[in-house]
Amino acid sequence: MKQRGRHRRRRRGQALRATLAGTALALTAAATLISTSQATGGNSPGGLTALRTGSASQQLRLHENLTSRESLDTLSGNMGGNVGVEGVLDDTDHALRNTADCSARERSALPVEPTVTRAYCWERADARTAQWRPRSVTTSGDADVTGQWGTRRVILAGWTHRGGATAPTARGDAFAKVAFVDATDPEALRYRWVLLVAPRSGGKDFTAVRSGLGGMVWYQDKLIVTAAHGAGLLVFDLHRVLRTGVDGTAVGRTGAGYSAAGYRYVMPAIGSYDPEGGSCTRGRDRTVPCFGSLSLDRTTAPASLVATEAAAGRAERTRVWRYPFSTAAYRTGLLADAQGHVDAVEAYSTKGTGVSGVLSHRSAGAREARWYVGRPSGSGSLRGSLWRQNGDGAQAATCTADQSHACWGLGPGAFSYWPQTGELWTLTDTAAQRVLYAVPLSSVDKSVE
Repeated sequence: MKQRGRHRRRRRGQALRATLAGTALALTAAATLISTSQATGGNSPGGLTALRTGSASQQLRLHENLTSRESLDTLSGNMGGNVGVEGVLDDTDHALRNTADCSARERSALPVEPTVTRAYCWERADARTAQWRPRSVTTSGDADVTGQWGTRRVILAGWTHRGGATAPTARGDAFAKVAFVDATDPEALRYRWVLLVAPRSGGKDFTAVRSGLGGMVWYQDKLIVTAAHGAGLLVFDLHRVLRTGVDGTAVGRTGAGYSAAGYRYVMPAIGSYDPEGGSCTRGRDRTVPCFGSLSLDRTTAPASLVATEAAAGRAERTRVWRYPFSTAAYRTGLLADAQGHVDAVEAYSTKGTGVSGVLSHRSAGAREARWYVGRPSGSGSLRGSLWRQNGDGAQAATCTADQSHACWGLGPGAFSYWPQTGELWTLTDTAAQRVLYAVPLSSVDKSVE
């Protein structure tokens, strides 16, 4: 039986590679029809410009605010105790479709160059919803050096409701949720939704988190996500996932127990990181940046949270920077703190505007880190571009007859690097073309050389 199972998996793997190869050939042919003038995201962002340390520290400094342990324990106790990641994965109720089961339209959202090695499409009801958008991704490759959480490989994908910060009036309105994906078997990914909430009334109640999940990073036992409108960061504890007992439309405590608008699981925020300079601002005269995308860089010592500012209107440059994580044993997964202050340790600006994803990675033996930024085309129907940058310049894959760089996926989202497999994970957020996929980071490098 084991031998037969290996043959089946081998055949499925061969079918997957054949499907992806065929898709890549078709997309390469189609890409020759895209003109450089159409690919507005294809203009080179140039090299990174280092920002002055003193100025950057003031503009990028954060203040840590943690919820009291007493409040968190009260909520956990009232809801029957923490179930954690394992409890959610033991109760998955949705399945991601493998590449062969994705529609031709969904597959057409994949990059032309480099070639995708893994691709999955969401269950059809989630793939077609107009209210929700998948924006960010992180994995157990971020969380732990083994690449696993316990015995499982896990992917977390953040989805944001289009309702923004308006008050919720029905299931899903203005909420933020995370798909907990069990990726242990690469041929059969399953997931369950977890609603993000914030404790209130000393932990006796909770309310829905209204946040745009443009970025998220799972490091050790904490999940850090972008807050509403990019104004700061929210922090969640992966051990503190709770199960609701009421299947109703309300969010929070009811007469019959706790409800989460029909979602079975919730994860309460345990704190936040707020800009010390005040509210973030967008546009040409911005000072305090609004957070856009996030990722983890394990190649720094200590590991660091990498960030980019959100699309800045008519601004000509975009800032990218990093914060170090704490090395204190009692502060697992939290940022390095100096008397309540969190300072950026490295910051740059780039001419690449509208950055949708950012990643920093230093290869073994390399003198400096390489930065990777994803940029949309400016049109939902056209491909984005993926650029590799350092202080000397920027390079991107060239995939069309007229030398266009619009080779990346449609509606590009945030990035996450899985060190154990060498893959860069990301997703698309274009309606009806929502795909979760991975490409080897080495292939990204080869495509630009």
